[in-house]
Amino acid sequence: MTRLAANQRHAVHLTLNGKPCSGEAEPRMLLTDFLRHEIGATGTHVGCEHGVCGACTIEIVGNLARACLTLAVQADGCDVRTIEGLAPAPDRLGALQAAFKRNHALQCGFCTAGILMSLDHFLRENPRPSEQEVRDLLTGHLCRCTGYAPIVRAAMEAAAEMADRPAKEKSDA
Repeated sequence: MTRLAANQRHAVHLTLNGKPCSGEAEPRMLLTDFLRHEIGATGTHVGCEHGVCGACTIEIVGNLARACLTLAVQADGCDVRTIEGLAPAPDRLGALQAAFKRNHALQCGFCTAGILMSLDHFLRENPRPSEQEVRDLLTGHLCRCTGYAPIVRAAMEAAAEMADRPAKEKSDA
């Protein structure tokens, strides 16, 4: 068995928000650092680096993951979705993003990317959540600015709007 040096770089190929991309990573490079510094996808934030705050939440192969707890080499060959892939077009906000804007559900914005990723995933799985279910989901995220009330309002508003759309519109949103 060949032992690799800790600083040896490895090619990492993944699909990021529907587009193939690649870069190089040392074996211990975190996916957050790879996304931000190697690929240039800076929307995923680095908060606690312990998986507690939720700022780095992304989707890997359709499952929510903390990018600060994932090594870049673990994402090799995977489909990765970040906050940059949430909007339907560069000049359009998605329903959830627009609801956040209307409800002033962000202030400093540091936690917002992770919260939006979790809520987007959650609302696709549970299109008509109760307010308590939204609040339970948010327990995995730390926000020090909003007090969560506007976030919950925005999530409930977006859920209602998204649930009432025809299937074709949902895929475009």
